[in-house]
Amino acid sequence: MPQNEHMELFKKRYGRRFDAEERERKKLARSVHKNAKYAQKIHGLRAKLHNQKRFKEKAEMRKTIAMHDERKNKHAKEENVEKGAIPAYLLDREQTTRAKVLSNTVKQKRKEKAGKWQVPIPKVKPIADDEMFKVLRTGKRKKKAWKRMVTKVTFVGESFTRKPPKYERFIRPTGLRMKKANVTHPELQATFQLQILGVKKNPQSAMFTSLGVITKGTIVEVNVSELGLVTTSGKVVFGKFAQVTNNPELDGCINAVLLT
Repeated sequence: MPQNEHMELFKKRYGRRFDAEERERKKLARSVHKNAKYAQKIHGLRAKLHNQKRFKEKAEMRKTIAMHDERKNKHAKEENVEKGAIPAYLLDREQTTRAKVLSNTVKQKRKEKAGKWQVPIPKVKPIADDEMFKVLRTGKRKKKAWKRMVTKVTFVGESFTRKPPKYERFIRPTGLRMKKANVTHPELQATFQLQILGVKKNPQSAMFTSLGVITKGTIVEVNVSELGLVTTSGKVVFGKFAQVTNNPELDGCINAVLLT
């Protein structure tokens, strides 16, 4: 094993502390003030190099913001007005179109890169770790408390194999594992039972995403090949993202809305 990977190995074996994400978030929030203080203090060649680095970072940030705005950007159509009478209620209405005509695949990639989605539920109530996990005591005298049982609905892939019980830190009960979701297509106004391919993002935490925990607001990938959706080039769409709209652990099923 390379010498520099001892921290990664420790994380794999024993996991991370439960407030790791919160500590990282606070550290990131503090770093802004720290960087500002550093920028005011330095001078000479070091200041010049620092300013060049910051200039590149700001340029990247401006590109990302522009990418966010591009999707909502609209402008008037340049096409000539069609011949024939137009109804009175349409005379004062300006015909609008998207700024750029992009294929669905390119739009999808740009959305993913920008990290922004128009979702049915933009904000969700945070779930505490005590509610998400149940502490399991182990050992001869039940003094060890490093194991956790997930109390929410989870998804595990077809090729999933459990670790030996002695080394398994997070236990996902088989009774709370689900493979299918009731997905509603917003344009067709119809609901289909589709197979779940994976958990894309859980808004609660990155750890819950990696564990495959499904709560309200989670983005899941579903198999839409049965619906017969095709791209502009005529290829069949296999996977699409959908957002969970209910609390699966209370309802006993997963209800979701397809993101278009």
